Amino acid sequence: MMQLVNGRPTAEECAARAPREVRCYDFLDRLGVPYQRVDHPAADTMEVCAEIDRVLGAAICKNLVLANRQQTAFYLLMIPADKVFHTKDLSHQLGIARLSFATADKMAELLDVHPGSVSVLALMNDPDNRVRLLMDEELRRAEYIGCHPCENTSSLKLSAADLFDKILPALGHQPTFVSLPDNAAQP
Repeated sequence: MMQLVNGRPTAEECAARAPREVRCYDFLDRLGVPYQRVDHPAADTMEVCAEIDRVLGAAICKNLVLANRQQTAFYLLMIPADKVFHTKDLSHQLGIARLSFATADKMAELLDVHPGSVSVLALMNDPDNRVRLLMDEELRRAEYIGCHPCENTSSLKLSAADLFDKILPALGHQPTFVSLPDNAAQP
């Protein structure tokens, strides 16, 4: 049974976890950002994330790594889990002819994450700002943001205020807000 706990895993538990996950906890702790955590089996789909969301008390965002056609510009898009994403909606807003999903190799190279573990916290692995952060406008109104600590076997509950006021400035990434249609508006 999943359990909501405060803060990082124990030192013994951290020793058995991926270094990229432990770096997330170190980063949040250095900033003095409180967070709650749920450990769970790998969350490979948004359906699995729905159960985690209930325990966490915050919706885990969809985090998509996108690229332009030439694979020269990269984007991390955060959207509410219940929104359906169509590349044309975002391409139009950004003035880009075509967007596609970045490859697993590019995700590893740019953000040190693998598919299913993408998170806003992965931007700590992008000190050169090669990845532009895009956030759906709805996330401005969220009280909490749920995300993985760069591994999809844990999920974190962060206050949106901490994300916007502490975490993103420390990461050196400011979001560009986009407005994607709700499911009801989809054809």
